[in-house]
Amino acid sequence: MRTIKQFMLLVMTISMVSLTSCKSDDDGGSPGAAGAGTIEASIDGTAFTSLDITSIATLANGNLIIQGNDADGRAIVITIFGYNGTGTYNFDGNSVVFNIATYTEADINNPMNSQSWAAPFDTTVAGSVSVSTETDDNVQGTFEFTGQNANDNSQKVISNGSFNLTKQVL
Repeated sequence: MRTIKQFMLLVMTISMVSLTSCKSDDDGGSPGAAGAGTIEASIDGTAFTSLDITSIATLANGNLIIQGNDADGRAIVITIFGYNGTGTYNFDGNSVVFNIATYTEADINNPMNSQSWAAPFDTTVAGSVSVSTETDDNVQGTFEFTGQNANDNSQKVISNGSFNLTKQVL
């Protein structure tokens, strides 16, 4: 009888630890992890979260394009040329084939006044994107980069970026 009581106590303890350490699906997972269907980042310290309806990852001709925008006309687009699965890809202007990250602020009242900050903007490494998980219909990872505006050479720091997107293959 004592063995059964000890076993039940063990089962109850494990159950309680398991239940109290679980996270809700609504909290977006671990810190820095984007919620399902979104791209999240900090743009010069200001939060950015893309809309689920405007966010997707597309694999086409060996290139992965990650894109999403928010309701305010801000957008992030990352293109990995020669994508070959999970791993880290630099935004490096010194490579023969380089990857591109762009942050855009669209001005819907005056589209000619829209501004973009792109990486890379010279031969140095301006950031990276890491694809940590890929399935047939989903891709997840993190990114960070410094983009430069070609109009005025201003820079924006995009940090703590993450994505959790539906993947389509063309």
